[in-house]
Amino acid sequence: MGRHDQARRTALFTRRALLLGGFELTAMVGLAVKLYRVQMLEGGRYTVLAEKNRISARLTTPVRGRILDRGGVTVAGNKPNWRSEIVAEEAYDVEDTLDAYSKIVPLADRDRARILRDVRRQRRFVPVLVHDFLTWDQMAAIQVHAPELPGIVVDVGQTRLYPFGAQLAHVVGYVAPPNQRDLGGDPALALPGMRVGRAGVEGYREAELRGQAGEVQLEVNAAGRVIRELAHEAGVPGADVTLALDSGLQGDALTALGDESASAVVLDAQNGEVLAMASNPSFDPTLFDQGVSEAQWVAWTSDRKAPLINKAVAGLYAPGSTFKLTVALAGLQAKTITPTDTIFCPGYLDLGTSRFHCWKLGGHGQLNVVGGLKNSCDVFFYETARRTGADRIAAMANRLGLGVTPTIDLPGARTGLVPTREWREKQGKPWNIGDTIVDGIGQGFLQLTPLQLATMVARVATGNAVEARVKLSDGVAQNPLSLDISPRDLNLVRMGMWQVVNDVGGTAPLAKLNFPGVEMAGKTGSTQVRRISREAREAAGGFNSMSLPWEFRPHALFVCFAPFDKPRYAAAVVVEHGNAGAAAAAPLARQIMIAALTRDPLGALKGLAVLAGKGS
Repeated sequence: MGRHDQARRTALFTRRALLLGGFELTAMVGLAVKLYRVQMLEGGRYTVLAEKNRISARLTTPVRGRILDRGGVTVAGNKPNWRSEIVAEEAYDVEDTLDAYSKIVPLADRDRARILRDVRRQRRFVPVLVHDFLTWDQMAAIQVHAPELPGIVVDVGQTRLYPFGAQLAHVVGYVAPPNQRDLGGDPALALPGMRVGRAGVEGYREAELRGQAGEVQLEVNAAGRVIRELAHEAGVPGADVTLALDSGLQGDALTALGDESASAVVLDAQNGEVLAMASNPSFDPTLFDQGVSEAQWVAWTSDRKAPLINKAVAGLYAPGSTFKLTVALAGLQAKTITPTDTIFCPGYLDLGTSRFHCWKLGGHGQLNVVGGLKNSCDVFFYETARRTGADRIAAMANRLGLGVTPTIDLPGARTGLVPTREWREKQGKPWNIGDTIVDGIGQGFLQLTPLQLATMVARVATGNAVEARVKLSDGVAQNPLSLDISPRDLNLVRMGMWQVVNDVGGTAPLAKLNFPGVEMAGKTGSTQVRRISREAREAAGGFNSMSLPWEFRPHALFVCFAPFDKPRYAAAVVVEHGNAGAAAAAPLARQIMIAALTRDPLGALKGLAVLAGKGS
């Protein structure tokens, strides 16, 4: 090889070496730049990503807030909920473990099938629920036999506790597992053991009671298995909610209702706070937390007495003669009747070819407005309604809280119906004079709730536009606006109510209190649920609605307030198919009012409770 060839080869090698070196230098520079970006410029980002691969953040279920009565008694609280779980990878044989477990705590075949299905679907280190709502004895037995139950662990959560059970179910409500619609909101709702308020205060105050989920940070390996707990941030417990309701008075009200299909409401007549709201029959609210069986659901929904419905706010009834308070005020305010006007009652009112009967066949004779209320004379109020007109009666009804959108802080409260000419015409039918006549005695199209009737009597008693509410006012002064109704007219109606209970010949002598210096005023009502023919009314021996099947008998109603001279407690009682307000509802209202005066939860009677204990 000559020198020329050698030089050429050397030059070629040098060029290749330089080119390779250039590539290496470029790669080194690129790598250095990349390392600089990763470590210096984006180091924080990658640190976070690395931490996320190592740390698993999981939400924890918050403690639900309590619901208390006005005296601080817990009416909805929490208690530990022990549950057993199985971790498949810690069990030598899942089926053998379940066999051993079922000897300690019986395991239904359907539960065993569910557990085995979930074990197959889940990773083997993920716990699978075996039993929820274990008793203390069951939990203790599992712990004692732990060596014989490989893979079984016991965990504790919270479940809702209702100390008063069915007694307060309609007001307090209940909780149940969230459904798919709920899960679209708060991610915490997907947590095991999470519950959502479904009715009553539980439902209305859900946002306050739920609280905020906590967070636990767990160190996990590449497979996602928990190695250890790194940090635990407690959630924010739900807020406690205090009700105006008195749990003792609530119990007394339900005791008074007994086995009747009935409802009762007691209000603070001055500010509208609900002191008792009873609806009978009721239901066990804890069943919704644990899961209602199909048999139980069928039993509830097929019961014609409707135990799931809060009749106090959602039951609609014709108000009957209790509505005569409204008709009297409408007539007095419109000056279609005066305090001294009298109307003659022969026992009926003829209008064209139609005859409208009074409840008293022989009639009441001449009566003024106070006498009309005292005797609950139908003819007096037929004529008063005819003179006053349906629209002016409706306007007064609305002023007294009837047929208007309820403002009470409970779900499911219904507006009811106070008819007007315009309402009827929108149905494509004319309003006729007969509609106005039956309006006068609280029949026809009228549909009202017991809560509205209690509100009406509270407004009549005080002259103020009180609004019913369940939550305690937290010490904030409540000053309802005046109804702007003549004090003279209100006093006339109150006097008629006083005579109903206390005067000889009043329609509700069974409601009279026996307290020294304490008197109650009230008004009876009885509303038909089916038409009674003229022939039946005028048959020999008269018509006895008690001979009808239960579901065809009239409803019985009574509204009242006490003390008469300084009204503080207002109440309404409705007994479904109770027949007569004077006989069925008035004695129950008396018993409930006695309880209110005796307990005096408002502390407003200054020692009257001591005297009340002597009443009977």
